[in-house]
Amino acid sequence: MTSAFSESGIFLIQTFGGLYLYIMLFRLLLPLVRADFYNPLSQFVVKATQYPLTPIRKILPTVGRLDLACLVLAIVIQWAILCAIYAMAGAPFTILGLLIPSPFLLATKLLNIFFYGIIGSIIISWVAPYSHHPAVSLIRQVTEPVMAPFRKILPPMGGLDLSPMLAMAAIYVCQIFLRNLMGG
Repeated sequence: MTSAFSESGIFLIQTFGGLYLYIMLFRLLLPLVRADFYNPLSQFVVKATQYPLTPIRKILPTVGRLDLACLVLAIVIQWAILCAIYAMAGAPFTILGLLIPSPFLLATKLLNIFFYGIIGSIIISWVAPYSHHPAVSLIRQVTEPVMAPFRKILPPMGGLDLSPMLAMAAIYVCQIFLRNLMGG
């Protein structure tokens, strides 16, 4: 049984730690999807993650478009969130034992970014199809590399693009496999 203090602490750790982790994952995705770094939201992500990444980049270089420093820091942040949650809950854990599920949880969060990004792009295509808002262009830039292979399989038919449903189903199947790999 957890106390109100530990439950509040867990909530705050999950909320703010998770928010920063998603910002870090966006930083990881920006070069991978070749997003516009002049976009104001991209600039925010870069500035919010620059300070902790600078010393790590001296040790871990970028390989192609993959920022290894960002990937390692994201895994460490996920691991720290898990350790803090287990400690606040008073649950028994080992530090190495929580390091193993961290990459899987990170992959699940990356899939969530794509899943909800596709939902966002679907809604935007109905509500404001010709919007030039920075958030809209960033959503499209992040989801397009995931959507492109599915558009080849299922091209738009009569103005109706059903490929997002196929992409979301594939993402969901990947999440199921990740959950089973983690053992739950």
